[in-house]
Amino acid sequence: MGDRLVADGIVERLTAWGVDRVFGYSGDGINPVLGAIRRAGRPAFVQTRHEENAAFMAVGHAKYTGGVGVVLSTQGPGAVHLLNGLYDARMDSVPVVAIVGQQSQTVLGSAYQQEIDLQSLFKDVASGFRQQVNSAEQAPMVIDRAFKAALATRSPAVVILPHDIQQEPAPELEHEHGVIPSVALWSPGVVVPQEQDVHDAAALLNAGSKLALLVGQGARDAQEEVVALAEKLGAAVVTSLLGKPYVDEALPYAAGTMGHLGTSASGWVMANCDTLLIVGSNDPWTEFYPPPGAARAVQIDSDAKAIGNRYPVEAAVTGDAAFSLRQLLPLVSQRTGWLADVERHVSAWRSLSEARAFTAADPVNPERVVRELNGRLPADARVAVDVGSCVYWYARQLHLPRGVPAHLSSTLASMGCGVPYGLAAKLSAPERPVVVLSGDGGFQMTGVAELITVSRLWRQWANPVFAICILNNRDLAEVSWEQRETESEPRFEDSQELPDVDYAGYAKVLGLDGMRVSSADDVSAAWERALAADRPFVLDFVTDPDVPLLPPFPGGKALAESMEEALAAEGNAHRLSLLREYVRLEEEAQL
Repeated sequence: MGDRLVADGIVERLTAWGVDRVFGYSGDGINPVLGAIRRAGRPAFVQTRHEENAAFMAVGHAKYTGGVGVVLSTQGPGAVHLLNGLYDARMDSVPVVAIVGQQSQTVLGSAYQQEIDLQSLFKDVASGFRQQVNSAEQAPMVIDRAFKAALATRSPAVVILPHDIQQEPAPELEHEHGVIPSVALWSPGVVVPQEQDVHDAAALLNAGSKLALLVGQGARDAQEEVVALAEKLGAAVVTSLLGKPYVDEALPYAAGTMGHLGTSASGWVMANCDTLLIVGSNDPWTEFYPPPGAARAVQIDSDAKAIGNRYPVEAAVTGDAAFSLRQLLPLVSQRTGWLADVERHVSAWRSLSEARAFTAADPVNPERVVRELNGRLPADARVAVDVGSCVYWYARQLHLPRGVPAHLSSTLASMGCGVPYGLAAKLSAPERPVVVLSGDGGFQMTGVAELITVSRLWRQWANPVFAICILNNRDLAEVSWEQRETESEPRFEDSQELPDVDYAGYAKVLGLDGMRVSSADDVSAAWERALAADRPFVLDFVTDPDVPLLPPFPGGKALAESMEEALAAEGNAHRLSLLREYVRLEEEAQL
């Protein structure tokens, strides 16, 4: 086929936007675009095992690189499969462009095979931009607007491409009415706050005596400014789950992650501060904020819609986090504040987390598995985290070296993101080691399939280290503990029990490597072996599902009582004794 098609023009536009890889799965609805990618030789096409995982990879690509993730799918079922990953992008504020095939325009409305109303399907998830291309002339403009919308709104944009449009000859755009030229160019600029807003924020902060900063992912480029302001104010620093990689948790006033899965130090800080500065966070765990009225609050965010979205703030600074903090810094007074109290509680939390990790379990305590990664995680590593109980142990036990990114499906909290995210991290920087933290539930959901993708691609990587840690407890543990905590319900075995799979053996069948670890004494050596392996390595840690997912005390005390009531109904003495031991450790750590 010698003629240049609309599909070729679309691929050229992707290249103009700097897209170096797209994730997806083939199908007749998108085959002309795939043919154009083959002819052009770029961008690289990454074939996944399922469109949902392709969408997760596009989200992961955007998170690790700071660019736009791109995913391709066919019409009908392929389009439907994208939704979970696209909602992940929407809820974690990540720019993704989905290019979705559609049946030819001539059959739309006939209830044709795989015909779905894609405009309606994507109406919510891509409310910022979704558009069907209805003419050849329209295609480049729609692609350009999709990228600009994704970047401007930090959300998914969807382009729907009917099959017949993809096959049309690419026209030379004339300078005439009804033809809109566009360009693949984006300049984000910096949102500069109003001077009076910064002065109002400084006055409020200067009036406080027990200050806390809640730092989210919006502070990713303001890490030095956060430290400078915290040290001048004598403030504690707490992070959202998404903000965890952007604060050095070795700092003596860094109280860790907030929320149900957070630290007891963060719980104490948020319950006792009298002034709160929220920087680039939209964390939904509102019950773990200070009680409304207990603390005066300032919020800095580049998105005006986020101001006051989670807590009743008195001062709003709409602006880039780093710029706004630099403007604020000379206006606040130097003080030591309540640092002595904060540091005592941070120290107590660190002792508690160590005691919990080394509490005896049957056979291995999952907290110890994650804790043993500390000091072994390479300084240039990338970390991907699945959803489930593993997130609790990541939030509480893993201290990320400065500059090591870690990402997960946070706000959507979708199981199955771990291996797809890890693949996106590796493909965008194949020279860097990758560690994936997953539960067996999340791994069975998507990891088993995408390990095939790993086996297909790994020989191309400059650094073969790709360590997948599976916390294999044969239970959907987070939900089991949620049932006990919020419903006072005993575990429902038919719902919660998972099959025990030989994950290491499966890895070896695929030409990879792995080992099963069922003794706490072997955990550290297993990590070292995986991080030195000459190929991707699956660590199958046989962990105890009875290690409780306690929320931070003192607020978590009442919830622990609900758990105990449910465990008494289960009649499992081991679970009950572990819960009581964890409660004892929590109570002893309270200052």
